[in-house]
Amino acid sequence: MLLGDLIARFTDEAVAEEAILSLGNLSLLAAARAQAHAEGLEPGAFAAAATLRFASEAPDEEWTTLIGALSRASDPGAVYLERALGYAIRAAARGNHPA
Repeated sequence: MLLGDLIARFTDEAVAEEAILSLGNLSLLAAARAQAHAEGLEPGAFAAAATLRFASEAPDEEWTTLIGALSRASDPGAVYLERALGYAIRAAARGNHPA
């Protein structure tokens, strides 16, 4: 998946849910849905915001981990999406909601 193309299509909720589901991580899908609901967003809008939030806020350790994972990935976009969603969900759990 090309991440930029995918994010542009996240306004279609079916595309967003399919992308998250394709990660094969049902607990992440459930957590993303729950967090989207808590923030008053559709899952696609939450996923798009999560990818941007990771790019602008993630600390160096997150980027180091991501780069290592990307070097082994057959689908770098999926790896980034999974890391970004996880980061956004963990940040929200710590009370660090987006402004």
